Amino acid sequence: MRSIFLVLLSFLLLNCEDKHSGKKTNNTLKETTQTTKDSIAENEVAVEPETNIEGEDNNRLTDENAMEFFLQYEKENPENKVRITTTFGDIDILLFNETKFHRANFIFLTKQGYFNGTQFYRVIDNFIVQAGNSDDPKVSKKRNEIGRYLLPTDTKRGFKHDRGVISMPSSEIDNPYKLASPFEFFIVQQKGGAHHLDGDYTIFGKVIKGMDVVDTIAKQKTDEGDWPLHNIYIEKVEIIE
Repeated sequence: MRSIFLVLLSFLLLNCEDKHSGKKTNNTLKETTQTTKDSIAENEVAVEPETNIEGEDNNRLTDENAMEFFLQYEKENPENKVRITTTFGDIDILLFNETKFHRANFIFLTKQGYFNGTQFYRVIDNFIVQAGNSDDPKVSKKRNEIGRYLLPTDTKRGFKHDRGVISMPSSEIDNPYKLASPFEFFIVQQKGGAHHLDGDYTIFGKVIKGMDVVDTIAKQKTDEGDWPLHNIYIEKVEIIE
């Protein structure tokens, strides 16, 4: 009788331990995922650069040298059409010459291969799809290798946040002048446009082919933070003209 009791007791203890372990693992995965997404900016600081950008005399871009660099770069790199290849298909973008610093910045990042492997990390149906970041540490490493810099807004060119335009979000840092994050962008998907954004964010291009792809991306299910439940990758961005 005593032997049977001990066997039953051992079984109950093992069963409880298994359930507790499973619960702990699920919580850890959830917390890790959320922490990773919420700590993208922190990761950028933590990763040490290994290589330097091309054309900067072995110096990374900073707030002090970025504008001078892009002033010259935009003259030597006149391309203004790019193709964004995504999980769901291609999106062709025309970059506006009027916003020369932002056009040059996007061309520069394209030639650096920065966008390859980044994600559409914020998706809101009938509003915007936002891309150019990721919870992959490799993306943070790319940013550090290129440099830490901001671009001033350029909002007085007469462009409106109509459906299909590509615009640049402000940096997440305390930034009263709404300096733009150079690594990220969003496409207005909202029917009728999102004109409440006019004057706050720099419009620097528009979709000329592939709005059906944008609509497909916008319809994907997301978590509470608008992050797609299934990662939507930018496979590559390439210059087409």
